[in-house]
Formats: sequence, C-alpha cells, structure tokens
Amino acid sequence: MSRDAFRERFMARFYDPAFRAEDESLARLEAIAWDAYSNARKSPVTEKAGAGFVDPDYDLSVEWRATSDRIKAAQIKQRDAATRSRVLVVNASARNDYTCPGEMSKSFRLAGLAHDALERKSCDVDLLDLSRLASDRDLHIHPCKGCVSTAMPLCHWPCSCYPNHSLGLVNDWMGEIYERFAACHGVFFVTPVYWYQVSSPLKLLMDRLVCADGGNPDPTSTHGKTPDEAKRLELEGWDYPKHLAGRAYGMVVHGDVAGIEGSRRALTDWLDWMGFIESGAKSRLDRFIGYYEPYATSHATLDHDDALQKEVVNAAEAVAACVEQIRHGRKEPDSFIEPPRAK
Repeated sequence: MSRDAFRERFMARFYDPAFRAEDESLARLEAIAWDAYSNARKSPVTEKAGAGFVDPDYDLSVEWRATSDRIKAAQIKQRDAATRSRVLVVNASARNDYTCPGEMSKSFRLAGLAHDALERKSCDVDLLDLSRLASDRDLHIHPCKGCVSTAMPLCHWPCSCYPNHSLGLVNDWMGEIYERFAACHGVFFVTPVYWYQVSSPLKLLMDRLVCADGGNPDPTSTHGKTPDEAKRLELEGWDYPKHLAGRAYGMVVHGDVAGIEGSRRALTDWLDWMGFIESGAKSRLDRFIGYYEPYATSHATLDHDDALQKEVVNAAEAVAACVEQIRHGRKEPDSFIEPPRAK
C-alpha cells in the first residue's frame, strides 16, 4: 500500500471534526503505524519460547502464549469430573437492541429458552452472543486466511494469524472464544438463515475454528508461518489432532422461506467432522417461523408458536442429557473403528 493510501485509511477512523484539534498528534501516530506496517511488525512483543517447544529459542508472541495458556487451563478444568457440566449457547443472529433495527432477534429469544432449560438441568450456561460483532465498538472475528490449504501444521492452535499489529488487525474475539469452547462440555447453536445459509457471524466463527481440527499447537515447529517447514511436517505424517472432540452438540436453525434444512445439515456435518457428538434427533431442529408471512409480525408469530418453543426446550434438554452421558463414559458406537484417512 502506498503511503498516501495508508494515511487515508488510517485517518478515516478520525473523520469526526472533533478530532481536528489533534491533527498533529494523529500525524505522529500515523507515522508510527506506517513504520510498523512497512516493517511488518506483526507481533511486536515476543519472548523466547523456552522448554516444551520444538525450538525453545524461537521468539514467540506473548499474546499467543497467553491465549494458549488460558485454553490449556480451560481444558484441564473441563476434564475435571468434579466440575459442573457447562454448555456454551451460541446466538448467531447479527441483530440486537443496539444495532440499526434497535430490536432483539428471534434467535436471541430462542437462545434464552435454551439457556433456561439447560440451567434447570443443573448446567452452567455460557451465552456467546455473536450479535455483539455488529454493535460493540471495534470487536471482530477476523476472517480465516486459509493457512490449512498450504499445509495443516501452518494452522496453529490457537490461531496465530491474529492479532496482526502491522496491519491493525486487532481486537480479535476468537482468542476468548477458543477458551470458551475449550471450557464447555456441550455447545448449542441458534442461528437464523441469511440467503440460504447460516449468518455471517457464525460462518466467521466456523472458519476460524478450523485450527481446532488438526491445528498445530507449537508455532516454533514451523518458525511462525514458514510454508516449507509446515509442508515437510505434514508429509512426514501429521495426526490432525481434534482439540475440541468429545463435546456434545445441538442446534436450532430457523428461517421464514427457505434454507433451513441445508443450513442444519451443513452445521451437523461440520460438527461431526470436528469430533463433536450428536445429542440425538431431537437436538437437531430446523423450523420456519412465519412461513412467507411479513417480517413485521414474526415476533408475534413466535409468541403464539408454543410447539416450537417446546421443541427448542427439548433440544436443549437433549444436549444436557448427552453431556451427562459423555461425562459418565459414553462412547460413540463407531469409536473403535479407525478411519483409513487421518485428515
């Protein structure tokens, strides 16, 4: 990017005339940001990796290490039989009281039904509200860069593509979200259908969870993002570790015209591939709310659909039951069968 283009991008955040009193200060900050960009200072604060890594002398990002340590601690607690069962409920709508419509979503309401049902089953519930991406200042799930398509070991667990300070790609929510997935025993998704597919916030999350399915927990083994080293590791025999396998799942997919079945199948296929465990037929729900009716009356339609509300409660209860079964030793019927392909 040219210096002029960089300056224009940088200053766009300070369009408000109230910032004009600080133009000289902003110019100094822009010069520092340009230097970071020009010299590709992606991770400006590092420390030696130390013992336990393939290359203990590698300069490892302190931010990545902190995220990795939190995930490891969450996984240890999750495996402790003395802890209460924990379910992560994901509201995937992009709409909430603080977005342009100024109105809560039907997904949020359905997630609330699931939340209460899980609590009645003595589960601790963690609500992950993805609509915050559309209303919280500078909160992001940055897009996956497709490192896996070069070589699986180039995709680190957790993702090391972000933060990237040289590009200003910061405030990435996934570091926290990885920890919340690691801490749970089950996950329950509620998503609307946007143009025949799940919502864009959920798709961003799905793509960034690729590192949980085969990702490399040691960035020093590839010295950061060194393609040749990652390719060699994969060809020598990569085991594609499934870092979140063994957790129960359930879901509600809702729409008003089309796309509910295809979206539900895509979600179940994704979770099956990740090694999550289906909680039974009643845990996988796809339903229309107000089929071809006006959007303006859809909340009223939901209010009157007692059967749908009960189905959502049933789906959540199925996840709670599956979590308990897993924690008491349940194995999938085909768990003893070795797949012919590791990937």
